[in-house]
Amino acid sequence: MTEGRRERKKQRTRQALVEAAIELFETKGYEETTVAQIAEAADVSTRTFFLHFAAKEDVLLANAATRVGSGVRAIVQRQADESVPEVLRRAAERMIADAWHTDLPNGLAALRARLIVSVPALQAGLLHRLLTGQTELTEALYQAFPEQLTLIDAAALVGAVVGAINAAALTSLRQGDQPDEVRAAMSRAVDVAITSSSAHGYFVG
Repeated sequence: MTEGRRERKKQRTRQALVEAAIELFETKGYEETTVAQIAEAADVSTRTFFLHFAAKEDVLLANAATRVGSGVRAIVQRQADESVPEVLRRAAERMIADAWHTDLPNGLAALRARLIVSVPALQAGLLHRLLTGQTELTEALYQAFPEQLTLIDAAALVGAVVGAINAAALTSLRQGDQPDEVRAAMSRAVDVAITSSSAHGYFVG
């Protein structure tokens, strides 16, 4: 089996676990669903589940690392003539597009929004990934614009944009918006955050 085939098989198995978990969480309830049940529904072993996810709540955060990675790449690949707001906006839009293709259409984002208020392990996992992701994005932005931004500036800008996206998505999901409306809300949040940051003098040069 080639490396490409292995990776595709791995991704199919991971997706099957996510879909099985969503279905079980919705029908049986989060607390009542076990790892063994998720594995069985995906037609894999419990051992295979743990090769993909460390714990049950991690399924709800399945695409976080990939999403941040897409944002980091957008920053690293900046063109010489691009400004800070242009690069930051593109990074944000890539992360939003990733959510549009993964967590929004399959219902994972809406399920996560409902469960986050009542599952401490999910709250902890989400916070950990949020802080880790912001750190990666901050470092990438600072390295891309070392003559324009201090590390604190980069952290403030990333925090403003990522925080705005998350807050808008959560609010939109909780009021029952459809995926396209959630995506629009996140994009609007990026506009607000970048406009506000520009108004306060963060973007120079």
